Amino acid sequence: MQTVGIRELKAKLSKYLRHARKGEVVLVTDRGRVVAEIRSATGRPGTDDELAGLRILIDQGLVREGTPTDPSAYRPSPLSAPDGTARRTIDLDREDR
Repeated sequence: MQTVGIRELKAKLSKYLRHARKGEVVLVTDRGRVVAEIRSATGRPGTDDELAGLRILIDQGLVREGTPTDPSAYRPSPLSAPDGTARRTIDLDREDR
């Protein structure tokens, strides 16, 4: 992991993008405080890489893992409508166009 200030990043952006392309994480700082990360865009949401990162945050105590939702914890909605109401409403809306 590398750290770079904004001024140097602007001057040598291509260099730091090459590092990120190789899989390194580049931390960008502003007056000594980390404000951004540059990393490879190969990972996609929900991939093992993302989940591994989440696992690290959980292990460090920075994030708390959620628990499965218990459907019995929610009351049934008191609202109801006759069957087909949504379809009729959509059909009426489409006729107005």
